[in-house]
Amino acid sequence: MRLWLAALAVTVVNWLMKAGGPLSIGERRLPPAAIRVVGLIAPVLLAGLIVTELGGKRLDWTQLAGVGAAGILSVLRVPLLPAVAAGIALAAGLRLLLG
Repeated sequence: MRLWLAALAVTVVNWLMKAGGPLSIGERRLPPAAIRVVGLIAPVLLAGLIVTELGGKRLDWTQLAGVGAAGILSVLRVPLLPAVAAGIALAAGLRLLLG
């Protein structure tokens, strides 16, 4: 029962935090510098996830190739979901081909 209450509490706090930004800003426009920073949040979170997943264990070069392909496609302005899907497909294909 405590686990469910903790999960519910974390969910409610998460919703309140997400609603806090739009509620505090209201109809005002963000400055251009803030818009650029907000635009960088997703790539920074993705980079943190990559570092967390790749670090601390033996390096798998097929995984590194997939991450590299997704990064290159992202730099080429391919949308994030297709870029990640291509990286996954490349890593899976290399693992399949090379055993």
